[in-house]
Amino acid sequence: MCMSRFSRLRRSLEELFPERHLYVRSGGEMRAFVLTTGKQLTFASVLAVCALWMGICTAAMMVNAMALSATDQEIARTQAKYERWIADRQARLNSAVAQLNAANGSVDDLALTVEKRHAALAMLLTDVKGAPGLTHALAPTIQRASNVPAGTNPMRRIELVRASQERLIDAADNFAKSRADRLRLAFRLAGLTPTSYTPKGGSLGGPLIEAKDPRALAAVLDVDESFAVRIQHAATNMSEATALAEAAAKLPFARPTNHTGQSSGFGVRFDPFTRRPAFHSGLDFVGGFGVPIYTTAPGVVSFTGVRSGYGNTIEIDHGSGFKTRYAHLQAIGVNAGQRVAVGQRIGAMGSTGRSTGPHLHYEVWVNGRAQNPDRFVKAGDYVLQDS
Repeated sequence: MCMSRFSRLRRSLEELFPERHLYVRSGGEMRAFVLTTGKQLTFASVLAVCALWMGICTAAMMVNAMALSATDQEIARTQAKYERWIADRQARLNSAVAQLNAANGSVDDLALTVEKRHAALAMLLTDVKGAPGLTHALAPTIQRASNVPAGTNPMRRIELVRASQERLIDAADNFAKSRADRLRLAFRLAGLTPTSYTPKGGSLGGPLIEAKDPRALAAVLDVDESFAVRIQHAATNMSEATALAEAAAKLPFARPTNHTGQSSGFGVRFDPFTRRPAFHSGLDFVGGFGVPIYTTAPGVVSFTGVRSGYGNTIEIDHGSGFKTRYAHLQAIGVNAGQRVAVGQRIGAMGSTGRSTGPHLHYEVWVNGRAQNPDRFVKAGDYVLQDS
């Protein structure tokens, strides 16, 4: 069996590699070379072994090259990552050192800057027109901030000034809110709408920027945003209180006479002459002949003379639809077209016209309609309590 297989293998090889004759002619001579099956098989085996060896070497080189490339890339990535970490830590260290050096070298300058900002803030809050009593209300806080001992540690000075700023904002906000609330109540007592006399849009006004965004205010004042919100809130209350105070100064809130006695009020009453119910469009102040009569708000005299039933009369236009009338006067001390100030003497009490005795008939008109003067008098008394 084995010999038969060996014989078949030998015949197959002889068929694959038959004996070949190679003739080479050189120099006129002919040479013959016989390539037997054995020689061809040996030569083919050598070539196959060489080819296999070259393939194995090439594959090994490629695998090695690929492995080295992946390793190099991983090493490069790791090195880059550590370099970034080192650069970041170095940058943070440099920043910390710079801040430390700046803090050690300029603490006094920082304290001085904070104190200047505090002084500017105090000046801003106290320099508000139309807010009587604000300076007095904030004086203790400002005085406390200015009494920091000269030899105090700079950081302690900063802490004291910052605490004073907090107290200053609180005091200003409380004062402004209280005054605005009192003025709003006074306007309601007079039957007026306070919102009609307050600034529209909620701007801060004054030296502060007109900004609704506290971040813009924080950037201007160089403070944190939460502190800027408190400044904005206090300034808004102060602006509203100032606007209401300015409006109140132009309205007939003052008393027309120093005599507080009243005889007849506003509304329906029994007429002293007809003894029948009749509408009384004003408020009567009792007194004696020659008692001084004063203007209740600044304005322009629009009429002086005699009116039917009123006797000697003065009418003053205060603008914005407000007018006042002073009747039954004994004497008139102003002329039509004359500009008068609040509290200015314009005449004397008398008993001219339909009058049963010396008194002042006082009327308040708003947009052509008679209003109850007693409401304006009480509102004025309430405003004066806050002055």
